[in-house]
Amino acid sequence: MRIAILTPTLLPFSGIDRLVEKEAERLSKGNSVDVFALRAEMKLKNAKVVEMGMPQNSFLERAYRLFYFLDFIKIIRYTRRMKKYDRIICHQYPMTIYGSLAKKMYGKEYIYHDAGIAYPHLFESVLERAYMRLFSLFTAMSIKNADGAISISNFLKNELKRDAGIESTVEYIEVDRKRFNKNIDGRNIRAKYKIKSGPLLLYVGRISPHKGIHLLIEAFGMIKKRIPEAKLVIVGKNTFNAYSERLKNLAKSSNLGESVLFAGFVKDDELPQYYAACDAYTTATLWEGFDLPAVEAQCCGKPVVAFNLCSHPEVVKNGVLVKPGDTREFAEAVIGILKKRK
Repeated sequence: MRIAILTPTLLPFSGIDRLVEKEAERLSKGNSVDVFALRAEMKLKNAKVVEMGMPQNSFLERAYRLFYFLDFIKIIRYTRRMKKYDRIICHQYPMTIYGSLAKKMYGKEYIYHDAGIAYPHLFESVLERAYMRLFSLFTAMSIKNADGAISISNFLKNELKRDAGIESTVEYIEVDRKRFNKNIDGRNIRAKYKIKSGPLLLYVGRISPHKGIHLLIEAFGMIKKRIPEAKLVIVGKNTFNAYSERLKNLAKSSNLGESVLFAGFVKDDELPQYYAACDAYTTATLWEGFDLPAVEAQCCGKPVVAFNLCSHPEVVKNGVLVKPGDTREFAEAVIGILKKRK
């Protein structure tokens, strides 16, 4: 079978793109797989990657992706290429346009792989909220004729049914247990940040408002008062400049000094060492379709503290879930875990 997988980007710091990587590897066994992306920085072992192109400027990129349906020439050109595939698997809008058109024009099997869309109200500016609302609307319009759908959690399965009336099967994201396990040595990471034996908390993910990192820093301030030697490492690529600056200013104004360490983007092959180095994985995210870092941390034997929302009841098995938005309860849960550390 010839399979086309379409995703807006193929970047090493994106959770969805890591999902695409795993999917392409799995489907390539016995099938011919090509992956199409507007922007691609990853190479895949058993699948051909086709980079379709888009603006490099972050603002123009977001605008282009939202109003992609206006690029008629590109849409026509790549829709024709879909004719040679038996199955079209689409991750996120605007790639869903191709699945919808290939189904209408050529009768191709169209599968929507649902990683969810964060709630618009979680974003800070009016423009960002409007963007997310339009993104959700265009997604709903372009998945109506899908032959099937895959959701990465039961939470998203229910959301997709409620919002689009589409039934889906649940396929959790698989974690490579050879890479993420309890036997990894994290001493190099502690040495890198000059953290000897003190308590270390970790967050991994995009630096985005809906990830609730401001709430994590607020909770960490409470933890720091009780456990002065504690440190927090925040790993993730900056995707919202204003929000990133707000976080740095929050850490300074809270007198946390060098206790909050912004590591920035970390290569995927280094991540296991970060998990191994920490005493607890902490995330105050306000929306999560699956939460791959939380699962990876647990595979490395680390307890997770998170809000009891979205997919967390499904994926957090080792740790504590607290009332959404309650930073004081969050801090108490972390303190309880740190006091038990050897």
